[in-house]
Amino acid sequence: MFRKSFFFLASFAMSAFPKAQTFVQSYQDRANQVSQSNINTYLQEFESLCVKRTGTTANTNTFNWLKNKYTALGYSNADFFEHSWTANGYSSKNLIITKTGTLYPNKFVIVCGHFDSINGPGTNDNGSGTSIILEIARILKNIPTEYSIKFIHFSGEEQGLLGSSRYVSQVVNGTNPKMDIKLVINLDQVGGLATKANTKLYHDKDQSNPTSNNAAAAIAVQELANCTLLYSPLAVDFDPAESTDYVPFQQNGEIITGYWEYEGGYNNPYVHTANDKLINMDPVYVFNIGKAAVGAVQHFAVASKATLATEDTVSKSLESIDFYPNPASKILNLKIDDSIKGFKIEISDMSGKQLINMENQSQIDITHLQPGAYLAKVISGDKVQVRKIIVQ
Repeated sequence: MFRKSFFFLASFAMSAFPKAQTFVQSYQDRANQVSQSNINTYLQEFESLCVKRTGTTANTNTFNWLKNKYTALGYSNADFFEHSWTANGYSSKNLIITKTGTLYPNKFVIVCGHFDSINGPGTNDNGSGTSIILEIARILKNIPTEYSIKFIHFSGEEQGLLGSSRYVSQVVNGTNPKMDIKLVINLDQVGGLATKANTKLYHDKDQSNPTSNNAAAAIAVQELANCTLLYSPLAVDFDPAESTDYVPFQQNGEIITGYWEYEGGYNNPYVHTANDKLINMDPVYVFNIGKAAVGAVQHFAVASKATLATEDTVSKSLESIDFYPNPASKILNLKIDDSIKGFKIEISDMSGKQLINMENQSQIDITHLQPGAYLAKVISGDKVQVRKIIVQ
């Protein structure tokens, strides 16, 4: 993502929101299926694919990596569309996966983000958004939704929104009748900073010309923020929609919104450099945004509200774990439900190197750890929860 201005919107008071959506337990249950382990794996694999500059072999390899991920999730060739394009001397492909709606199969909620990078592996910009889109597609694969969903991975964003602009002109407007889009939700640079708490999320509000879609977009971004509050632990703020892959849609008159990291944001020192790597970002923040996004996509696509047939009490109890004090300097304590009889604790640095491994102990000596950010994983059976801890 390249943000061209440094203009910030003032935060909206919650009282200014329209009536909040009703909490839906099944939406929360599915949001809770976001896997920290999957997020970490996606980010690590994305980083290993190196600099994904549009038109390069690494860019093509990343496209194929994405396609293989969707195949492994159970999507078929009939669900895939490879949109080839050429612009400004670059040639690449966008990958589009369509999940068909039950009532409105020809009206689409688009969930998108770019997979190309520049000057570095782009693990934050935009491996973070890419990873969340994959998790949404995994969790909602077999969940009925009234509206169709298109999961779109664009290339050419860093060269000036080339892939998304060609998709709008050649596919959206090339469809007869024109493709009917309910909403576009974009995920770009949502990785946060390893050294920050990362407890708040920007929601992008359309304030640009044409203004004919601004009122509807204002309602959409407020509903998006409501979903963040309902289905994730994150607080909300707002910034102007600009300079990422929803812009060609917005200029085409579509209703758009999206997410952007709050900490770092305009001043992230790693984006567009060789140091845009996992070690400098916060994968727990990506996990929390994933929960918000799963809740929001269900809301906008109108997912089935049927509840899960069984309740996994171990999984629900494990979700309540916490570490304190945090930050800590000598002893770190684990708060864990008494119903969890057997568990392991693994503490790793942000590169994934494991530093502590212990069983069934709620006090951890961290005096040998250097000051910085770490990931603490609690494992009970096949259930896993991850928290970020800060050592002072």
